[in-house]
Amino acid sequence: MATSSSTRRVGALPDRVPDDSLPNVDEEQFQPIDLQALLETPRSIRKPCVSMLYGSLRERSYSRLVTEEAARILRRPGAEVRIYNPSGLPLPDSTLADHPKVKELRDLSLWSEAQVWYSPERHGAMTGVMKAQIDWLSLSGWRAAHPGPDPSVMQVSGGSQSFNTVNQLRILGRWMRMFTIPNQSSVAKAFNEFNEAGRMKPSPYYNRIVDVMEELMKFTLLLRDRTACLTNRYSERVESAEEVARRVANARFKAVVVQRRQPPCSRTICRGSEARPRASEGG
Repeated sequence: MATSSSTRRVGALPDRVPDDSLPNVDEEQFQPIDLQALLETPRSIRKPCVSMLYGSLRERSYSRLVTEEAARILRRPGAEVRIYNPSGLPLPDSTLADHPKVKELRDLSLWSEAQVWYSPERHGAMTGVMKAQIDWLSLSGWRAAHPGPDPSVMQVSGGSQSFNTVNQLRILGRWMRMFTIPNQSSVAKAFNEFNEAGRMKPSPYYNRIVDVMEELMKFTLLLRDRTACLTNRYSERVESAEEVARRVANARFKAVVVQRRQPPCSRTICRGSEARPRASEGG
């Protein structure tokens, strides 16, 4: 028995033209993608600047040794590398941001266009030494006001391989609006991976670190000179436009208030003085 069209459409939504209107969007700020700025902006040819953070103060710190090994790998394709020593960095909120070690850390972050975060895993998480460094970068919105560097995240473990720390570091990078690269490294039983001179032995762990550093270099060059375009956000454009409008309105209001508060004689004198040349003008 044939089924009628009305039977087939029982419960179906009626045909309608999609409503693509956006009544909540500020049309002046909802701009088309600037393909020229995104794709055709010339890239500078300077050496990539990479800052490196590690999360341990031990004399024989394996996170520091891996960081130094990664720095050697980065220098081979031409990166300029600076490693931050966290010794002496105060805890967040324990002092002002003008502390020399805090200023050194922030200046290093501003200098860099890529970062390497390497932390040991302690009690299933990153160390306090590592977290303190990142917190000093993110406090009071400082990092959000200076977006750009793409970090790579890596960890060392004293036991079996784990990814707790790199996952936490990845969350922090995303929260700070940083372009965290997809690849990562986790070195298990790090005490077995170094010789007495502090150099890393050949291993799949070492090869993975080379992978991560290569990828960091590629993403750094790919994102270079495009940060302003990639981080140009609609919500911030709307907020900026509203702030400008408020400042203009407040300035006009203050001007009206000042004018109304002037005594009548002052306004008369001012109008009369406009017609007379000032003594300093000569004539």
